Amino acid sequence: MLPISQALSDLPEPAPDAQAHSRRMAEHIRTAIEEAGGAIPFGRYMGLVLYAPGLGYYSAGARKFGAAGDFVTAPELSPLFSRCLARQCAEVLEQVPGGSILELGAGSGVMAADILLELQALGKLPAEYLILEVSAELRERQRQTIIAKATALASHVRWLDALPDGFEGVILGNEVLDALPVERFLKRPGGFDEYCVRIEGEGFAWELRPAGEQLAAVLGAFETTLPQPLKAGYVSEINLGVMPLISSLARMLRRGALLLMDYGYPRAAYYHPERSMGTLMCHYRQRAHEDPFLYPGLQDITAHVDFTAIAEAGTASGLELAGYTTQAHLLMALGIAELGGSDMKAVQQVKLLTLPEEMGERFKAIGFTRGLGSSLSGFVLRDLSRQL
Repeated sequence: MLPISQALSDLPEPAPDAQAHSRRMAEHIRTAIEEAGGAIPFGRYMGLVLYAPGLGYYSAGARKFGAAGDFVTAPELSPLFSRCLARQCAEVLEQVPGGSILELGAGSGVMAADILLELQALGKLPAEYLILEVSAELRERQRQTIIAKATALASHVRWLDALPDGFEGVILGNEVLDALPVERFLKRPGGFDEYCVRIEGEGFAWELRPAGEQLAAVLGAFETTLPQPLKAGYVSEINLGVMPLISSLARMLRRGALLLMDYGYPRAAYYHPERSMGTLMCHYRQRAHEDPFLYPGLQDITAHVDFTAIAEAGTASGLELAGYTTQAHLLMALGIAELGGSDMKAVQQVKLLTLPEEMGERFKAIGFTRGLGSSLSGFVLRDLSRQL
């Protein structure tokens, strides 16, 4: 995502129909809070505003991706990103005859279309291109995008309601992990508090409560993995959904690779003493801000990814860690310079995707394999796994 940091007073006001939708979302949350006795954990709030059926940000119909939406992702910036991923997919599919591709949350569908076009050009089309998508509105948008960009290949695409029992090929997830609900916590002397959400007037507000027994145990064990204990007053997030998700993907993957791209850090950097207010961020109309209670249902809420947790979840689930690197080094290893050539527009796109001050260093990639006889080329240029 490439939003611009913005003061709340400068954010554009939603249209009347969008405001009405947000009020319905808020009423849904208020009901959940009242039924819970006055407050709900932030992770539940985040899950509701993003995924409540028919109301949540990713379940309803507001435009999210691209210049007309709330943020721009790498596949929207340039087809070069997807063409590079297609090369990695082709390498895996060579070792998995009859293998498919499974994309988790396909956004606008542009990545799927561009990957299929590149694989067609390489003569390496998958048996199927599967998309796991929770939003009916996004499914339709993806379908329209694929038909418009890759008409002859649309028959290769099939949408899923749930993960299949077994899978061989490549699983892709671009900016999926950052949208998993997180719990927000405060370190205090002798323990942890958790941030909950309560009703305040027509909106919502934070409420600190002692962390529940399960969360407190998780945080206590997690803190022992840090280079140094957290100081009192330290605020951050922890993603409790990582292990179940990666375990499910690993259980399903019989042979092939799992490749995940997102913005984040290794654990030591994520929970660095200087990053004492966490990474929680909201995205609305190409602006970034820090108020998760603004326009519920109309804005995205994200947190950076603890890539050490991803690596631990993958290896604990029986997958082999293939590598961890920056987006820049992943794309350069997969030939983005060659694909871009000397065309000035493509050169500018390469810069946006790879320069440290753009997306190149902030975004990372992590890969896992099962049953493959060789490494993944995307990680051979610079593997930073030792930082995890």
